Amino acid sequence: MDILQGNQHANPEEFYVSLKEKLEGHHDFPEDYLFKFIIPTDDAKLTEIYKVFDGIKFTLGNRESKNGKYTACNINAFVLDADQVVNIYKEVAKIEGVILL
Repeated sequence: MDILQGNQHANPEEFYVSLKEKLEGHHDFPEDYLFKFIIPTDDAKLTEIYKVFDGIKFTLGNRESKNGKYTACNINAFVLDADQVVNIYKEVAKIEGVILL
């Protein structure tokens, strides 16, 4: 899981507990939340990410890297609470090759 690179937490669960605390301290839910991912340019990967957001109101913006090898995917989604943000990150983290920002 690439989200843990450079993170002081030894395991994903510690990271997600810390993330939830930070989200609750800095956000006033419900609100729009910006999710950012980098993926290898692949329509199937984008579709997998979109499926995670199924049933959630969102807008998106995608931009390919200069050489076309990677795509930056920004999804602005209306979320109800920090738990929903954490759950979305957990689901997207299951998709191979996705870097969570």
